[in-house]
Amino acid sequence: MTTVRQRRGGKVTEAAEHQPSEEKNVKSDGKVLSDHTGGKLWNILSLTLGGIVAIGLGLLTSVYVATLHENDLWFSNIKEVEREISFRTECGLYYSYYKQMIQAASIQQGIVNCKQYLEPVYFYIYTLFGLQAVYVIALYVTSWLLSGTWLSGLLAACWYITNRIDTTRVEFTIPLRENWALPFFAVQIAAITYLLRTHLQPAQERLTLLAVFIATFLFSLTWQFNQFMMLIQALALFIPDCFDMLPTAKVTWLYIIQISGLLLVCVLQFFNSMILGSLLISFNASILIARAIQKNLKKGNLLNRLGKLILHVLLVSSLTLLVNKFIKKSLNLESDEHIFKFLKAKFGFGATRDFDANLYLCEEAFGLLPLNTFSRLSDTLLFYVYIFSLFPMTVAALIVAFRNLSGSNQVQEKAEEYTIILKPDAAYNLIHTVLFGCLALSTMRMKYLWTSHMCVFASFGLCSTEVWRLILKCVHLYTSQRTQVIKYSIPIITLLYISYKFWPGIMDELSELREFYDPDTVELMNWIKSNTPNTAVFAGSMQLLAGVKLCTGRTLTNHPHYEDKHLRERTKQIYQIYAKRSPEDVYRILRSFGTDYVILEDSICYERRHSRGCRLRDLLDIANGHIMDGLGENEPDLKPSLYPRFCEEIKKNLPSYTLHFTRVFQNKTFHVYKLAKHK
Repeated sequence: MTTVRQRRGGKVTEAAEHQPSEEKNVKSDGKVLSDHTGGKLWNILSLTLGGIVAIGLGLLTSVYVATLHENDLWFSNIKEVEREISFRTECGLYYSYYKQMIQAASIQQGIVNCKQYLEPVYFYIYTLFGLQAVYVIALYVTSWLLSGTWLSGLLAACWYITNRIDTTRVEFTIPLRENWALPFFAVQIAAITYLLRTHLQPAQERLTLLAVFIATFLFSLTWQFNQFMMLIQALALFIPDCFDMLPTAKVTWLYIIQISGLLLVCVLQFFNSMILGSLLISFNASILIARAIQKNLKKGNLLNRLGKLILHVLLVSSLTLLVNKFIKKSLNLESDEHIFKFLKAKFGFGATRDFDANLYLCEEAFGLLPLNTFSRLSDTLLFYVYIFSLFPMTVAALIVAFRNLSGSNQVQEKAEEYTIILKPDAAYNLIHTVLFGCLALSTMRMKYLWTSHMCVFASFGLCSTEVWRLILKCVHLYTSQRTQVIKYSIPIITLLYISYKFWPGIMDELSELREFYDPDTVELMNWIKSNTPNTAVFAGSMQLLAGVKLCTGRTLTNHPHYEDKHLRERTKQIYQIYAKRSPEDVYRILRSFGTDYVILEDSICYERRHSRGCRLRDLLDIANGHIMDGLGENEPDLKPSLYPRFCEEIKKNLPSYTLHFTRVFQNKTFHVYKLAKHK
């Protein structure tokens, strides 16, 4: 037997040159067939077992959060009005529409009545808890697709559960729109991860694109911040595509799906102007236009490619701004201007006295991510493993990006060993986690988009053959067997550690019993239902009025849907009840909106939760050009008000106030005044 040295793809290999006998061929073919059959059976067994574990973990998560909710409020035992009050702030507003729908005669006649089997409120909350099962399964599948082993999915799901405080808030803010939306976003990410795999059959690709479209549409339909999240996702596609890490044809389809999904939602939401003026539509359209203008974008040497890339980025950015400005100018759109004012002020591009922007700036949820978040994530080892996975992947991405831009065979040979750990699906998820991490660091409320994906990315890194191969090669310890042992043993040890440390705490949490208690709000809602006409119109804070609508069905002057400019302006006017305004001014404003009753809250009038300058009354004073209460500095152009604070002065029952307002209800928290109807 002789050996022949062959050069393949820049590497020298050795092959045996001989003519095997017919008997050896038969044995070899039999062994290959046996190995192939065994491998196929193992794959089926692994797929089945992994699928069962995914479904089981999803259902367990659903039961877990449902039990926490029941234990926290004793939800099954409290009255209906208490259940509804437990849906606080905008949660109550969202649930009120469901309640309104199921109480409508036409809907009841058209849909099978489920009341004999399940109370409507339980149907609602169980649907949301059920979506948590979908969420966990989607995270599990994404991690499995990236790593190739369902052990990775198991680890991702366990991290999601043990880091519940930082991955979800569904058990205490059930009807929030993000709780409807994020499971569909996770499904969409799983579908995109599968779509970006190589060697998909045309039928598989079409079905996956359909799944991406459906998930994108449902995500967009259920959350008002959809356009901003998908803009970041579009950037996560755009960046690796510029460096030739993703298949351009598939990325183009994803841009089109994002646009079409948003436009369909726009139609279903009665031509929601905020969607038409979204940056996402302008950005995606600009990319498609720029590609049509710039030909051969991904050809040439390093300097040539860099020049084209810089020009492409500038062209897309300029087109995005121009297209967006043209759409907003043509349609006279101003629905999202408060968000851009908030972003400008937040990132230091000038202070603002805008009431709406300051309302966001002063909320802790829209501040920077607290540092104690990282200590909690580190307790479960999640943050440590995430950084461990992120570092080698980022290094590999930089090397691959340089290789793709240079187009040099020499650089390609050096980077060849790294390419396998940066497949298109891994490249997308890398940029996705980095961008959403930046979003979470800047805005705490958005951390749930990052921490859930952090579970996926960390578990993928810990169970990835490619990551361990790269690390072991760097320290000159690589062997195939050692890589396989580490890839399975370390995740199993991590799972055992998590179980040992956190299982007792989860059991204690499930055994802890509390009860809902808010007698003042219950008393207020019962009084409204018993003592005011069904047609009465109520004014007050956005958060409280959402509960009034839900519990009593009365008409409101304003509510927490803050994506409409006219409603924002109306809310600012209604909030003059907490400003330094004359009783005549407040009465005129309230009557202009048809108000019959106004509810004043001591918790707002005498607020201490926020520091000076961020209390609601301070924001109103600043917007009105008045000096704030208390010790501290004021802007030099602010002036003292001619009138005392309305919410304080009205309680003195002075003639100038009793002429327009009569107190009809009072308890420790709330004061309700009826407005006189002057001719």
